[in-house]
Amino acid sequence: MNHLRIFCILFGLILISQSAYADNGIVLEVYKSKRLMLVKKDNDLKRTFKIATGSGGSGNKKRNGDNITPTGAYRIVNFKDDSRFHYFMQINYPNARDAVNGLKRSQIDRDQYIQMIAHLKRKQVPDQRTMLGGAIGIHGISEEDEEKLKLHQDENWTQGCIAMTNEEIDELRKFVHIGTPIIIFD
Repeated sequence: MNHLRIFCILFGLILISQSAYADNGIVLEVYKSKRLMLVKKDNDLKRTFKIATGSGGSGNKKRNGDNITPTGAYRIVNFKDDSRFHYFMQINYPNARDAVNGLKRSQIDRDQYIQMIAHLKRKQVPDQRTMLGGAIGIHGISEEDEEKLKLHQDENWTQGCIAMTNEEIDELRKFVHIGTPIIIFD
């Protein structure tokens, strides 16, 4: 069996295993070009938030430091209330698709790929220190002032994350839990 086939089988197992997360019917949909996040419960719209995303522009995140918000299907995997950005909800970037693409582009080696897949399968955060980057999530603004709020309103300013006001991230926290799906569209 060739290596690509093995990787495809592992990729499929990851997709299947992700359905094992607890489900409260909440799904987050992010539309980077519209700068919107929709909170849906069982396909009913519950809330819309204005957001800011990565300053690197459109497309999918390819490497550490490109300041692009990734696109694809992810899950919330961690909460940090001691974040420098008020509150931080980490997503499982890089996911299995990102790992496959990173392997194809020689940004990660086979061992790193296998470790990422194993972490994802165990619903753990994959290695955040590879050329693919990491520490991607949803966060607040930090200490809000008029200048920061204006920047947030007018521009995509993050290094690849999704940003909202501090009040909004506190409200979003009431909807989500570990395992909540987040689908990010360009």
